[in-house]
Amino acid sequence: MPFIIKAVIAFALSAIGLGVYQVPQPRPDMSSTTPTSKPYEAVGGFGQYIADVYRFVPPVTTTVAPQPVYKHGDCSWLPKVALQAGWSVHHLKQLREIALRESGCCPARAGGDTVDKDCNITGVAEWSHRSDSGLMQINGVHWLPDHAKYDGLICKQMGICTQAPLLDALTNLKAARLLYEHAGWSPWSICHRDNTCK
Repeated sequence: MPFIIKAVIAFALSAIGLGVYQVPQPRPDMSSTTPTSKPYEAVGGFGQYIADVYRFVPPVTTTVAPQPVYKHGDCSWLPKVALQAGWSVHHLKQLREIALRESGCCPARAGGDTVDKDCNITGVAEWSHRSDSGLMQINGVHWLPDHAKYDGLICKQMGICTQAPLLDALTNLKAARLLYEHAGWSPWSICHRDNTCK
């Protein structure tokens, strides 16, 4: 192996503390300390570098924000999630009224589902509007990929072409915001229930 390659490898190894050319470092005087009051530390080279890095790196926390507890008729958790989904503060009152009317603020509720006081699905009361989805009861006409009126708006712009993702509160509120930007509050107008919309 040519001398220059050996010199480069030796230099690299000594720089990270593994080389044979490393200058020995004196060990600190530990005679007046106990292992519990002063931990051993790496001295010099790569080991010292890593010890210095970890001394200043904040500890990693693994805490996860608690999921909201859903109760039928309780929308107290809604503002925080709605703001996360991109809604404005001045929309929160209207959103709360719609979510309360449409799903009872139970995000996993599909059209016709019956729920208990903890928003657990207990059965199906009717089967005529099963495509209504989640918190804001977004209708299948808005997420089906081939619907004529809305042309699969949510499917095309958000990639959500099935009901299951819309049963998540945050996803549902993002999809509802897209609908609102496209058609205002009309998708949630009461006139759709009795076919009096013009």
